[in-house]
Amino acid sequence: MTFTITASGAALEAIERIVPQLVVDGVAGRLVSGDATLWGEAAEPEASIRLGWVEAAASTRGLVDDIEALRKQLRQHGVDRIALAGMGGSSLAPEVITRTAGVNLTVLDSTEPGQVRRALRDGLQRTALVVSSKSGSTLETDSQRRAFEAAYRDAGIDPTERIIVVTDPGSPLDQDARRAGYRVFNADPNVGGRYSALTAFGIVPSGLAGVDVRELLDEAVAALPEISEDADDNPGLMLAAAIAGTRPLRDKLGIVADGTHIVGLGDWAEQLIAESTGKDGVGILPVVLEKSAPELSADLPDLQVVRLVGSAREASHVEHGEVEVAGTLGAQLLVWEFATAVAGRLLGINPFDQPDVESAKVAARGLLDALEPQRPADVVDAGIEVRGTAGVVRDSLEASVDALLAQLGEGGYVAVHAYLDRIGQPRFERLRAALAARTGRPVTFGWGPRFLHSTGQYHKGGTPNGVFLQLLGQPHEDLEIPGRPFTFGQLLQAQASGDASVLAEHGRPVLSLTLSDLDEGLDRLLALAGR
Repeated sequence: MTFTITASGAALEAIERIVPQLVVDGVAGRLVSGDATLWGEAAEPEASIRLGWVEAAASTRGLVDDIEALRKQLRQHGVDRIALAGMGGSSLAPEVITRTAGVNLTVLDSTEPGQVRRALRDGLQRTALVVSSKSGSTLETDSQRRAFEAAYRDAGIDPTERIIVVTDPGSPLDQDARRAGYRVFNADPNVGGRYSALTAFGIVPSGLAGVDVRELLDEAVAALPEISEDADDNPGLMLAAAIAGTRPLRDKLGIVADGTHIVGLGDWAEQLIAESTGKDGVGILPVVLEKSAPELSADLPDLQVVRLVGSAREASHVEHGEVEVAGTLGAQLLVWEFATAVAGRLLGINPFDQPDVESAKVAARGLLDALEPQRPADVVDAGIEVRGTAGVVRDSLEASVDALLAQLGEGGYVAVHAYLDRIGQPRFERLRAALAARTGRPVTFGWGPRFLHSTGQYHKGGTPNGVFLQLLGQPHEDLEIPGRPFTFGQLLQAQASGDASVLAEHGRPVLSLTLSDLDEGLDRLLALAGR
């Protein structure tokens, strides 16, 4: 088998209780045959145009020869560095695919000026850019494309020789790119962004960067029969039951890489699961954990742990209550998509829409249209500007952090949103474990604005028990966006402020900190978390 799953405890009980009924209902066969009625009448219109991912690996094979030919052509012209401008599903899957293969891909999924500048600066003469967006209207991706086009022209390079576009057929980006003379790859429009790993969105940038994508697609094709059969040992049905069928529901899903050869699968699965299930006041919150994460020794009743391992073990060797999964990368991508879709049926929600994602975008655009300065800080404490919702801000940083965490109730979680340069400031990820150790609760960590296309849906539409810590810096040097009346720094600020305002409208506690000195600010926050 290309994918194996072993479970114990509550997860095993859920599998034994739920999978036989899924088999009786013919869920696997109906799903792979495109039955849009699986999620109820209200979801049927959306589901009917969102099931192309089931056969995506087979249909995407037809692009491989063209990708390999273009890669060879670029290499012949001295282009050996591929950058990717994309958000959410357009960037997370290629990042997993290339990192697992040990192939370099510069992923630009940020509007932070320093991170954008670095992507433009590092080897532009030997760089081609893949612009990935289903609609082409994604503000971040459009801004990144504009910056690269201007940089190419300034360097005397024709952008049409260096920019490759991946988008849905007939989208505004498709039409504009073809008129401008760019090379365009079209993806299946009947696939949502977070289910697009095995479509052109995942395969084109990965293949151009040097990954053997033919092998990846073959792995997924080989896994399809395993999840197509209505049988008790169907690994996709088993995984769905384990993550969405425990009783009572363990609605936090701790994903731990523990011996697997796959790099970063948890970050990809985080978006897939959170955005698919976090709505209507319910959902599964993925929490990407280190092997030494405090949550793993805290015996949390609402945390279901899934370990990504190198090879399957006997059930008697699996940690009590945990799940272990093993498989090739292509199989993992397909099975997790299948299990997430089935989990939506178990939870009674539509796994293919994202009703709360647009609200933060609208709020950000409103702030950009007004271009008003950020509202004054409620408190300034040793160079750290403190802003927040009612009941959170106190007269000092320490008291404000205490007040935020005091609103963390039973079954709650902490979400850290760092609107910073994730390439230049990876130290900030240390806050996740530090806050988990202090609170004894699950803590997620997201880089802004990319998490807005990932867990952002769950934060507004999922179980309403999160508290939110925003972190921002003060860019030493901003960066213009060609053809726009706002800069990258202003865009990033608007995205953070817009998300904070929408969270506040949903009654979520938010504490927003702007750090004048990032290193000093982080050290102080780590000290506070360690109290």
